[in-house]
Amino acid sequence: MPFEDFLSVIDNITPQVNPNNVLVIFTGGEALVREDIERCGLELYRRGFPWGIVTNGMLLNRSRLDSLLASGLHSITVSLDGFEEEHNWLRGNTLSFKSASESIQMLSQEKELAWDVVTCVTPRNYDTLENFKNYLISIGVKEWRLFTVFPVGRGAKNRDLQLSDDQFVGLMEFIKKTRSEAKTGSEGVIYASYGCEGFLGKYEAEVRDNFYSCRAGVNVASVLADGSISACPSIRSNFNQGNIYTDSFIDVWNNKFGKFRDRSWARKGECLDCKQFRFCLGGGMHLRDENENLLVCHYKRVHGNAN
Repeated sequence: MPFEDFLSVIDNITPQVNPNNVLVIFTGGEALVREDIERCGLELYRRGFPWGIVTNGMLLNRSRLDSLLASGLHSITVSLDGFEEEHNWLRGNTLSFKSASESIQMLSQEKELAWDVVTCVTPRNYDTLENFKNYLISIGVKEWRLFTVFPVGRGAKNRDLQLSDDQFVGLMEFIKKTRSEAKTGSEGVIYASYGCEGFLGKYEAEVRDNFYSCRAGVNVASVLADGSISACPSIRSNFNQGNIYTDSFIDVWNNKFGKFRDRSWARKGECLDCKQFRFCLGGGMHLRDENENLLVCHYKRVHGNAN
């Protein structure tokens, strides 16, 4: 997408918001393949919007980071999915682990930049999480987010990507333990949290800072590469609510996001008689398939079929 097209969206919403309170994130794919990402960021910075990127670290070196910082970079997330063998297997590139690790060590020297590491937990790296945690601490990581693969695309077909229910519970226990260590305030600890995948029942107060809520379409919106206006980049394409080439973004945000803000329609199928619905409202929007059916229930993964 030509940046001018996205910039017109920014200029469309600027009069409606306090730019300082709206974070713009470039993600993908890989944000740094755009050679003009600094120009994009600088235009946002000039308008008062904090901005950040999510990256695999392959194109992040000292000169590129300096260039990004000079353009007003506010935050950065680097993906590192386990030790070298596991990470490179998932990423499909033998240089990926080295690049990501070097990027993280470089970021650890930056005192004014908000940054963290995100890890996709699979059966391949599950048994190494404790050692991997210690490795992250050794290279300067303070903030660590973990998530699991939801069953779409190759994630629906490749069993090497999906944790068993017992492993999923084990992951929750691992995050809970890691967070309790961080509360001691001692040196050599890392602050871990689980992503916004779904409602976790008894683990809600234990593995993340806030009680579960899918924010897609509530305070999160996205513009995709083809101009589609969605609530979250992970949601199925038939949930898109417009396109910047035919619609006003702010009009779509104000008038066409009702599906995300009133989720009573999601009370069907396995959610129909669930006593937890009032807490989770049918789970994350990205966990709904093209027919609006729930792909996976995280509460049931933790609690079995208990309602």
